[in-house]
Amino acid sequence: MSERFLGIDTSNYTTSAALVEPGMVLENRKKLLPVKPGEKGLRQSDAVFHHVRQLPEVLSPVLEVLTEPPKAIGVSLYPTTEKDSYMPCFLVGKNIAQLLGKAWNIPVEGFSHQQGHIAAALYSAGKLDLLENPFLAFHVSGGTTEALFVKPDMDGMPQVTPAARSLDLKAGQAVDRVGVMLGLSFPCGPELEKLALRWEGKLSYRPVLKGSDCSLSGIENQCRALFDRGEPPEKIARFCLEAIASVLDKMCGRLLDELGSLPVVFSGGVCSNSLLRKRLGEKYGGYFAAPQFSSDNAAGTAILAWKKRCGG
Repeated sequence: MSERFLGIDTSNYTTSAALVEPGMVLENRKKLLPVKPGEKGLRQSDAVFHHVRQLPEVLSPVLEVLTEPPKAIGVSLYPTTEKDSYMPCFLVGKNIAQLLGKAWNIPVEGFSHQQGHIAAALYSAGKLDLLENPFLAFHVSGGTTEALFVKPDMDGMPQVTPAARSLDLKAGQAVDRVGVMLGLSFPCGPELEKLALRWEGKLSYRPVLKGSDCSLSGIENQCRALFDRGEPPEKIARFCLEAIASVLDKMCGRLLDELGSLPVVFSGGVCSNSLLRKRLGEKYGGYFAAPQFSSDNAAGTAILAWKKRCGG
């Protein structure tokens, strides 16, 4: 039997499939779900429909690389490991993984989308060894903005305990809402970053924290106020991203004061932003995924299947 591991992830934004052999990602295919111009996201029913259409297209070139069945399949079953965490879009990947597992008579290992993000970030940063020890992880995307205390469980898999989160808007939602307001296409992260890098003036933002939890709705409100005053789009984009970085900075500092010295890993699509990476990487020595492993991808679930079946 092959020593390769297949990964599948059907998140609310991206259809993904990956192929891993011990220590190396061989394929990492993905396709964004289509969103109509001017809209800020998808209903779950639409996400499910698009995954059903796109998964064969994304998965087929990965399967073509295989000359024999993989050793196991890793698949995202739900957003997080918290009780009652559920989104219908993950059923598409789950069903296909289970069918392939039955057809090939191989095990299917289920993980959370969040665990996959963490594993992909660690792989990309060359720090998979951190799975053997406790660390602090940030998962910052359109669906979540959380700080997580992570330690290995009895199987060596990342056991995730929420340490802090946004109490209202998620960072990716703020990015997309501000981007759509400025006429950018959804998802707006890459275009908003390009726009923000054209502004060099000074900006400031005072983060709002309750304990270690944050509030991000004020960022959208202040960006709207800047827009209504006719401020340049470049300034508004830069303010949005600098404000998010400021919030994450304060959250991280407060959590490290509370938990003690820990390695810090940053994952999720928002963490592919160069402004966040520069500020948080320099200050905390944080580990970041390369952009293709920051945004939604199936590499993390394949990596975790490999680690679980083979012990890394």
